[in-house]
Amino acid sequence: MGSEYLAGWMFLALTILLMAGFPVACTLMGTAIFFGFLGSGLDFFELLPLRIWGSVKNVVLIAVPLFVFMGVTLEKSGLAEELLETMGLLFRRVRGGLAISTVFVGALLGASTGIVGATVVTMGLLAVPTMLRHGYQPELATGTVCASGTLGQIIPPSIVLVLLATIVQIPVGDLFMASLLPGIMLVMLYMVYILIISMAKPEIAPPVSIEGEHDLTKQQLIKRALRALFPPLFLITAVLGSIFAGIASPTEAASVGCVGAVILAVWNRRFNLSILKEVSATTTRLTCMVFIILIGANAFGLTFRELEGDELIRRFLFDIAGDYNKWVVLAIVMGVIFLVGFVLDFIEIIFIHVPVLVPILVDDFGFDPLWICVLLAINLQTSFMTPPFGFSLFYLKAVTPPQVTTGHIYRGIIPFVLIQLAGLFVVAFWPQIATWLPTIVYTR
Repeated sequence: MGSEYLAGWMFLALTILLMAGFPVACTLMGTAIFFGFLGSGLDFFELLPLRIWGSVKNVVLIAVPLFVFMGVTLEKSGLAEELLETMGLLFRRVRGGLAISTVFVGALLGASTGIVGATVVTMGLLAVPTMLRHGYQPELATGTVCASGTLGQIIPPSIVLVLLATIVQIPVGDLFMASLLPGIMLVMLYMVYILIISMAKPEIAPPVSIEGEHDLTKQQLIKRALRALFPPLFLITAVLGSIFAGIASPTEAASVGCVGAVILAVWNRRFNLSILKEVSATTTRLTCMVFIILIGANAFGLTFRELEGDELIRRFLFDIAGDYNKWVVLAIVMGVIFLVGFVLDFIEIIFIHVPVLVPILVDDFGFDPLWICVLLAINLQTSFMTPPFGFSLFYLKAVTPPQVTTGHIYRGIIPFVLIQLAGLFVVAFWPQIATWLPTIVYTR
């Protein structure tokens, strides 16, 4: 059997085992070792340790545990709760105002924490019951929270962006800048949709009266809004500002974010030894999960390339490009990533599919790697909301009131997934949305 066919069987075996529910890291490593031994014999085991060591010693990856620590610390600081309450007061008279404030808070939390689970759970506990109590349609309430919670994957700083930049080998700071405008664009698209649907169907998102609003003067409301907005803006400025200004590298800026998150937690009187232990344990657990999958993915990638699997895919894509053009190839790749997102987590997609597909798109078809990574980040964002394995759906169902069914959540995310795909098409047709800011800041 030729090595390319062996690579095909290897990918098929991986897919079947993942669908059967085997742990991702063990499946990646197991298939790599088995097929590596079949294809290369004992020589494979001389290459494997060098490949793994070369990946895990990457200094940029230190940003992963630091950003996780920052996000988990902010989750405990009460930042989201105060933001939601204050933004709800500011937008209370607008149709769909509570949903719009949820999107706004999701964007700020995304830029502050970047952790989908923490954002969705927090807003699910606070925003969904409030919207339901004021007569909002369950589908709109749940869909808004799910979509808003995923904004942290495209708005920097984001673990998705760090991992993509590391694998594609482009500067993390450049990718942060490239994803900023597309992230803001998605926020605006969400808000415009909510405004339109609220005006078209007033009964699903009525204006509300919030308890205590009449006790606040205009000056008190402005003061409360500024007090709620200062913490996330302070952290965003500290992290992104230090990167964009060239003061700190992304890894150094992540450490600045950790210090800033601790300061905010102390400021809100939510920091003690118990919380520090909990934050450290959660950070360690999430970091270990990312790195053990990284090790397995590197072993899989080594075997796949040794068996010339990348050449098999390259020839297949070139055949398509020969019959059509490179834009059809890009559309097919993005379609595959979108469909795979229904059944795989974003980390698995980044470590399994990106190392194989992106080099072909960049080296053989001449696409801008920065632009490709932004498209992938927007595409991967949908993986959190597409059933059956969309993590945002699971997080939200676990914390919503009993009257909210799984059907409400699934129906609620459909328009927001379509909006994300529309955003993907916009960035695909106008690459300048992603490349303009890095071009202005740096001469690339």
